[in-house]
Amino acid sequence: MKIEYQPIGIVHSPFKEGDKIPFQPSRGKGVSGTVEVFPDFAQGLDDLEGFSHIILLCHFHRSKGYRLKIVPPLDTQLRGLFATRSPRRPNPIGLSVVRLLDIHENELSIMDLDILDGTPVLDIKPYFRDLEAETEVRIGWLEEARKTGKETGHSDEQPVKREMASPAGFEPTLSRLRSGMSWARIRKETGHSDEQPVKREMASPAGFEPTLLA
Repeated sequence: MKIEYQPIGIVHSPFKEGDKIPFQPSRGKGVSGTVEVFPDFAQGLDDLEGFSHIILLCHFHRSKGYRLKIVPPLDTQLRGLFATRSPRRPNPIGLSVVRLLDIHENELSIMDLDILDGTPVLDIKPYFRDLEAETEVRIGWLEEARKTGKETGHSDEQPVKREMASPAGFEPTLSRLRSGMSWARIRKETGHSDEQPVKREMASPAGFEPTLLA
């Protein structure tokens, strides 16, 4: 079976390179951009202006290749691809919830953006708070990693030391990662890839293997 999709629009954002995109969607707060909806689909925007947030389904047009087992950012163990948010997937489709500021003809003004400039848009949906929000949520291996961090007395201000297969010698802090640096940029600067195992040791206290983000 072959499935083909036709883009309905394109994202215009300040992020021109992958290593500039926020590490997680929550780190895109305050970043503004637009969605240009192609004229053939503009009529479908009727009645959307009453919503404060929308869901964008996009095609990661620069994503190349994938592995079914990867080491996610801030983790030390191989995880199944579908238990992570890696953009490198068999079908590189991304989902972002953004704030809708205004609609002018076929252009949507949006904020809290974490999408690369030029990304094709596959679909737009309104965000329904009452329908989307879940009260009983489990977060899998992420919850286990957070518990491990609490047991070691770890705080976000303590440096994390990484010893990588190649190259060695990389010492970021969790606060640096949370400041908005993208994982793509970290990989570029350190030579780390999603497929490489990562060994981490806390400067103090010892024995900490956290995972805060998927």
